[in-house]
Amino acid sequence: MSEWKAFSVEVADGVARVTLTGPGKGNAMGPDFWQELPEIFAELDGDASVRSVVLTGAGKHFSFGLDLAAMAGTLAPVLADDAKAAPRTEFLREIRRMQASVTALAECSKPVIAAISGWCIGGGLDLIAAADIRLASADAKFSLREAKVAIVADIGSLHRLPGIIGEGNLRELAFTAKDIDAARAERMGLVNEVFEDQEAVLAAAHAMAREIADNPPLVVQGIKDVLEHRTSPAVTDGLRYVSTWNAAFLPSKDLTEAITAVFQKRAPEFKGE
Repeated sequence: MSEWKAFSVEVADGVARVTLTGPGKGNAMGPDFWQELPEIFAELDGDASVRSVVLTGAGKHFSFGLDLAAMAGTLAPVLADDAKAAPRTEFLREIRRMQASVTALAECSKPVIAAISGWCIGGGLDLIAAADIRLASADAKFSLREAKVAIVADIGSLHRLPGIIGEGNLRELAFTAKDIDAARAERMGLVNEVFEDQEAVLAAAHAMAREIADNPPLVVQGIKDVLEHRTSPAVTDGLRYVSTWNAAFLPSKDLTEAITAVFQKRAPEFKGE
């Protein structure tokens, strides 16, 4: 495997372990994350020795989501008061590039099991929604946080989660941007099972990955292909729609206020502008 800045990758006995490593606090998703994620899963997809994948986060948390500080340069041009077609078009391309990064996980022919501990926020939820199976430790917390920072989630949560947790649960999480614990996540079907701690959930994820790896690999990959064929057209259409919507409507005074409030460590004051 290649050397990575935002991940570490280990392969043993047919199972690959992909670990988010940052470098942002809480494994936040900066430029290296978005570039390397599709490259990693392309390599795993083409490696016949890999039959299943465990995805997890280094340290106490899975991911704090988008690294706003590291990605500020992406938002700055389109937030300008005079932003016209050129910066909006470039922003549209950037959204679709980020979408494609997460979609690479969903499209990987090898089943992916997410092992989640601590916080899984925003982009972290987009990421685990693209996994095939999700397991959590008892301390895991989840938040579809985008509404609180004046953003319409556009990397996949709104399109992949309906089939996982149902419309009602998704709308509650998306509209309120509330935090939920592992027990609530298990009840709504976001995670298959909750384990005592991080060590236990990682052990369970590897045991399940090993169980998958022991099955005929081409059959397992065929099952995933058939399942993805059922859902991917709607997801693809939805991602294109939300990327276009955000390129047109995401830039706002509320978004600027949200970002400013994050850096000033205060509550934002939204005015619908």
